[in-house]
Amino acid sequence: MNIGNDDEVNFLKLMLHGRLVGYLAGFRNGRNVLSFSDEFKSDANRPTFSLITHPEFPLSERLMSEPWVRHQRLPPSLSNLLPEGALRELIAQGLKVHVDNEFHILSYLGEDLPGALLAIPLDPDEVPEKILAIHGRAKAVKFEKLQNENKFSLAGVQMKFSMKEQDGRYNLSQGVLGDWIIKTPSTKHKDVPVNEFSTMTLASVAGIKVPDIKLVALNKLDNLPQINLPNEQFAFAIKRFDRNGEERVHMEDFAQVLVKYPYEKYNSANYEQIGKILYQYSGDGLADVQQFARRLLINILLANGDAHLKNWSLLYIDTITPRLSPAYDIVTTSVYIDDERNFALNLGKTKDWYKVSYKNFEAWAKKSGVPWRAIKVHLDDTIDKARSLWPEAIDDLPMNESHKKKLKAHWEILHPDFRI
Repeated sequence: MNIGNDDEVNFLKLMLHGRLVGYLAGFRNGRNVLSFSDEFKSDANRPTFSLITHPEFPLSERLMSEPWVRHQRLPPSLSNLLPEGALRELIAQGLKVHVDNEFHILSYLGEDLPGALLAIPLDPDEVPEKILAIHGRAKAVKFEKLQNENKFSLAGVQMKFSMKEQDGRYNLSQGVLGDWIIKTPSTKHKDVPVNEFSTMTLASVAGIKVPDIKLVALNKLDNLPQINLPNEQFAFAIKRFDRNGEERVHMEDFAQVLVKYPYEKYNSANYEQIGKILYQYSGDGLADVQQFARRLLINILLANGDAHLKNWSLLYIDTITPRLSPAYDIVTTSVYIDDERNFALNLGKTKDWYKVSYKNFEAWAKKSGVPWRAIKVHLDDTIDKARSLWPEAIDDLPMNESHKKKLKAHWEILHPDFRI
C-alpha cells in the first residue's frame, strides 16, 4: 500500500543545554506531535523545559507521558517562541511558507530562539526507529530547503530583531547568537523607541530590575530586511538576558507557563495567578513576588496597558530553578490610545488605573497567598521613589514632549494612594 502525502513527516530534535528533550514531528496535513525522550522524562535532575515539566510541578510526569498533539499550531510551549504579527509575516514571506505554518517557521529559527532551546532539523536516516514507530505508517522525509537572507526570532507585534553588537554596530545575527534586542521605530506610532527608553529608565529609578538599555542610531544597524522606517533617529536596544556571552540561558513567558497561546495573552489569566506561581515555585518566591508587585505598580504609574502574559517571564539561570526575569516591554501606551485607562489583566478585580488603591493590592496579595505586610513595604518604597525622583528625572529623558505632558497629567488623576 502506498503511503499518501499526509503520512509524510519532518522531524525536529529538541535540545536543551546539550540534553535531548524529545522529537517534534510535523506532518504534511498540519498535525504536530511532540514526544519526550525516555531519558529526559526519567531524569529527576533534568533541565527545565517548562515549569509544567518540572519534577515538583503537579502532574508533570503525566503531562510528559503522552505526546503533545496540535493541528497547525505548535504546543504553546513552542508556539510562544515564534514572532507575532508583522514580523511573522515578514519571515513567512521570505521563507515562502504560510504564516500559520508554525512547524516550518520553528525549524528555520531553531538555532536562535528565545531561551536555550534548540530545534534541529533531522534527515530521514537520523530519526530513531523507536520514534518513527510511534507514528505508525508515517514516512520520514527530508526537509525542503528553506532559505531567507535574514534569520531572527523574538516574540512581539513590533519589529524586533535579535542582533549581535560589535564595535558599536549591530548586525542581524546570522550563524551567531544575538546579544541585543533591537526595536526599530514604528510606522504607526510616533517616537516609540524614546518612549520605551524613558519609561524603562524611570522604572529602574523606582527600583525595578531592568537589563542594560540604550538608544542606537539607525545608521548603526546592519543587514536589516527591507522594511519601511519612519523619519526618526533612534532604535531602542535592550540587552538579551537569555544570553551570557555564547551561553544560552533558558526562559519562558507566562503564556508558556500557563499553557496559553499568544492570542489568549489578554483574557485568559490574571495577576493573582502569576503571583501565586512565583511565590510557590520561584527559587526565591518572596523576593520575586515583591519585585512583581513593584512592577504592577510601575505599570499603573507609567500608564502601560500592555503588561499581558507574554510580558512577564521566568528565567532558569541554573538550568532548573525558575526566577522572575528582569523587566522588559514597559511603554507608556496611553499616549497612543485615546482614553486608555486599563492595564492588561485583572488586579484585585479591576483593570482601571484610576481606581486601583492599596486595597486592590492587598486583595491581590491575599489571593496570591503572599503576606500583605511583605508587599506593602515595597509598594511604599516604589511610590516614594517615583514621587521624589521622577518629576525631575523625566525632564532629562528623551521622551516626546507631548508624551511627557500626558504622562504627568496621568500622574495627577491616579488614586490618592499613588498620585504623583
